[in-house]
Amino acid sequence: MATFHFELVSPEKIAFSGDVDQVDVPGTEGDFGVFAGHAPLIALMRPGIMTVYSGGEQTKVVVLGGLAEVGPDGLTVLADVATPLEDVDRGVLQAQITEMEQSCKELEGSELDRAIARLDHFKALDQHLQGTALH
Repeated sequence: MATFHFELVSPEKIAFSGDVDQVDVPGTEGDFGVFAGHAPLIALMRPGIMTVYSGGEQTKVVVLGGLAEVGPDGLTVLADVATPLEDVDRGVLQAQITEMEQSCKELEGSELDRAIARLDHFKALDQHLQGTALH
């Protein structure tokens, strides 16, 4: 299988940089997979789980939004937050969801719509993490 260069960058550090076989990205318009030779693309990411495939192994990373760019040099992801799945503290995530629910009560109009959409992504992520923990 052909490989391509992938770089995952968060505000804290370069979380990953190397050649990979495939990356599955949680996009705001739907999840998408990137392989070598993918057409150029820029996409917003939603909170979700990014899966990186390399050398027959897969690594799952929780991202809380950001930007993905596929270009001639490969895939670059600028993530707001990027945490390996095994390092995610569900208690912290659930506290953040509760805080977001409370803040929604003070919003209205398009601000409320955006907050509810982001809250829904966080809840879906929490449900996925719960399902992952059971397997």
